[in-house]
Amino acid sequence: MLVLFETAAGYAIFKVLDESKLQEVDSLWKEFETPEKANKVVKLKHFEKFQDTTEALAAATAMTEGKMGKSLKKVLKKVVAKEAHEQLAISDAKLGGVIKEKLNLSCVHSPAVAELMRGIRTQMESLITGLPPREISAMSLGLAHSLSRYKLKFSPDKVDTMIVQAISLLDDLDKELNNYIMRCREWYGWHFPEVGKIITDNLAYCKSVRKIGARTNVATTDLSEHLPEEVEAEVKLAAEISMGTEVSEEDIGNIMHLCDQVIEITEYRTQLYDYLKNRMMAIAPNLTVMVGELVGARLISHAGSLLNLAKHPASTVQILGAEKALFRALKTRRDTPKYGLIYHASLVGQTSAKNKGKISRMLAAKASLAIRYDALGEDTNAEMGVENRAKLEARLRHLEEKGVSSSLSLCQAVMMMTNVNSPETT
Repeated sequence: MLVLFETAAGYAIFKVLDESKLQEVDSLWKEFETPEKANKVVKLKHFEKFQDTTEALAAATAMTEGKMGKSLKKVLKKVVAKEAHEQLAISDAKLGGVIKEKLNLSCVHSPAVAELMRGIRTQMESLITGLPPREISAMSLGLAHSLSRYKLKFSPDKVDTMIVQAISLLDDLDKELNNYIMRCREWYGWHFPEVGKIITDNLAYCKSVRKIGARTNVATTDLSEHLPEEVEAEVKLAAEISMGTEVSEEDIGNIMHLCDQVIEITEYRTQLYDYLKNRMMAIAPNLTVMVGELVGARLISHAGSLLNLAKHPASTVQILGAEKALFRALKTRRDTPKYGLIYHASLVGQTSAKNKGKISRMLAAKASLAIRYDALGEDTNAEMGVENRAKLEARLRHLEEKGVSSSLSLCQAVMMMTNVNSPETT
């Protein structure tokens, strides 16, 4: 029996000297406790060293994908084909099928072979002569780095990792902003409670508080940069008759620092949203046109990647995000949900309650086509998304007009029945 053993430095072909040892799988490891024992079990027959890192990377990539690379084919033809009657022990059953198909060699993969490979790996330095341990270590590290860079660069799943991270961060920022703003309004409300009802916009509120400071400074502070003229006048009037309590300079300083945090986070959120919008238009333009960048990013994040989302049927895309409601409905034998994350799309939002289910189903069908086009297609334009969205908008108008006309017909019928039954007509 021959053994194909892959290393970072090249391919090694070993000859098994005593095949009877493979019968005792549980005690096979004892035969590799020392280099002397290992040399009695296997012997190096041929070692094919890689020329450079590029060849090593190509071989490792082919091996991970279960394919036979050029260098491996060359080794097998040179060494193993001469002893075609011998079985070839390999570590990957899928690769064994490819070798058997291409070269008609008998391949073996079993627990005994896996244990044999483990033993060879423990005594690799003594079994493969001519390779210093330091050189093997350097080659292994270099190949590991190259393989990681290759997978990160060319994996179709990794290109949308930025979208998943960005939408998750956007949701986290929204939660933090809500907490900070609530705390800021409550804190400053002890000193100037009336301004909270006058200024409803959170960013304008924080900027105004940052500029005002203590309530006594309102009369001399110009707020026209942040507030309309009538609102500014209302704030100044409220400051004169405010029921708020007095606070120290240290308290005001901490409140202003909190306002700085809110303003800074809000500005970063705006920048992050623009980044997400650009990334979505670059990676999934058709999906973005159909449902919007936020809903599209949440769908990708929920599925894990754009490729995973492309594998889902339209019915799954429609209720993605409403899994709890779906299983609860199935358990209690009630109506299943009609929409999940897709509910927040503008097309569903502008529809009447009666037609939301129909539109969400049609939108999910078209969106699933757009997702597959974005994930698997070669073009990067949004023409298909624009065309399908126009069709959906036309269908939506038709449904709304149909609903209005049926309502008018019903009203006319009711009026006619009323006229017929009235005392004047009798």
